[in-house]
Parts: sequence; C-alpha cells; structure tokens
Amino acid sequence: MANRPLAYTLTERKATIGKMAGKTVLQARPTGRKRIDHRNFCDEVARATTFTGAEVEAVLRLAAEIAKRHVENGDIVEYGDIGTLTPSFQSKIVEKGKTEFKPTLHITKPVVRLSPSKKYFTLTNVSYERVEAPAKKPKKKPSDEGGGSEHP
Repeated sequence: MANRPLAYTLTERKATIGKMAGKTVLQARPTGRKRIDHRNFCDEVARATTFTGAEVEAVLRLAAEIAKRHVENGDIVEYGDIGTLTPSFQSKIVEKGKTEFKPTLHITKPVVRLSPSKKYFTLTNVSYERVEAPAKKPKKKPSDEGGGSEHP
C-alpha cells in the first residue's frame, strides 16, 4: 500500500498557557481522514492470507473475547504489537476509620484499559500535505411557521 501524505489544516487560535499565552498562534490539525470499517479491514487482511474475511473476523473477535475474559479475572494481557490490556476502575474515597470500604459500593466503572505500544503506535515514514479547511455552513434558525399539527 502506497503511503499518502497526512492531510492537515492550519487553525488560528489564541494560546492560553505557556510562553505564548495571549498571542495568536497557528496550529496544524489532521483532516481528511476516512474510516475503514471492520468488514473491509478483515477482507484486506484476508487477501494477504489463506483465510476468508469471515474467518479473519472470527479470529479477531475470538481473540478479543479471550483477552477480555482474562482481564475480567484480573490478569494483564500482552496483546502483541498493539499493547497491553489491563483491568481498571474508578474508586470513591472513604475517610479512614469513619466508613467501612465496600467494594460493591465504592468501586465503579470497571473497564479494560489499553496501554498502546509506543513502537507500534508511533508513525514513521509519513509526509504531510496542507489542505484548505472546508467552508463552514451557516447555522439555520428554526422557524416557528406551520408545517406541523397540534396533537389533541
């Protein structure tokens, strides 16, 4: 697959922190990205292997389910070049000696946390292309004129 330059636009804004605070600055923002859906991704992987797109999708889904099961049991999963999956949660604070800590009440939002591999997620061999920002569409004001009917 040939490398395309990463498209960006320059955005003007006022800096709020640091040595440039209060000054008008330019900042590059990535743009023009397209999303590769899961099915097309699996089909692309399948073309490079002896598997079908459905088989690739099944293997990816199975790997994710097994990794999640291990993390639910408190294990840390090294997920290849992607990174490390670890269990995490939020915990409410409880004053020591005043209230008993109850995990079912004070621990909330358990999640799988991905710590991405720096080697894998650091892009190399990229080029850049400046593009014009798309024109902003004027916001339409809602009109109060007819078109609808009142419900009894």
